[in-house]
Amino acid sequence: MMRADHPTPTDRRMTPEPAARRRSEPLGYLITKRLFDLSIAVPALVVATPVILLASAAIWCADPGPVFYRQTREGQGGRKLRMLKLRTMYCDAEARLETLLKNDPAARAEWESRFKLRHDPRILPFVGRVLRSSSVDELPQLIHVLTGEMSIVGPRPFPEYHLAAMPPSFRARRRKVPPGITGLWQVTARSDCDIAEQQALDERYIDTRSLGVDLKIVLRTFRALFRGRGAY
Repeated sequence: MMRADHPTPTDRRMTPEPAARRRSEPLGYLITKRLFDLSIAVPALVVATPVILLASAAIWCADPGPVFYRQTREGQGGRKLRMLKLRTMYCDAEARLETLLKNDPAARAEWESRFKLRHDPRILPFVGRVLRSSSVDELPQLIHVLTGEMSIVGPRPFPEYHLAAMPPSFRARRRKVPPGITGLWQVTARSDCDIAEQQALDERYIDTRSLGVDLKIVLRTFRALFRGRGAY
């Protein structure tokens, strides 16, 4: 339930991968992973609903406007995923980012290394930072788990501009597994991972994925959230 999501001026076309090339896991694993996802997502969404409502009210009070934010990401098989989040940035966040990167070389270098900014002027004061550090802004993505577009654990679904910085061969590997709300690099360093580290940890997960690994990552997710380190 971690992060790497920012508005960008452009989104290139994402080409879906043929269904015959997507499935590589045994049917039994796919079924049990789906049951694992639902066993977490259904009760979690029930508990999260009042939290989402309270967070929505806080967002609107801080910056009147839409309380939810959608961005096109790449899902399994290259399919487009309109990922849902609670909005934690100003409504004009994209314009703020463009201005900052144009006028601040240090910020531009930081952005290009991980597509994150430690001191991000787009984030809503207090409300936005609390929602991001606690990952409450990610809770609406439980809906994507219910629809089967995402899993609880898997590689983070990235926007096109983030994927473009990664080798095509690695991008093809990511397409073969469902994207997740949380994952190995998110619980390892959260926002402190650069692009190379994200790739290395995602590759490790893809190579070793199992229900046991997923359960360990879920438990580590709670520990990472409790500590609150590396999230911004």
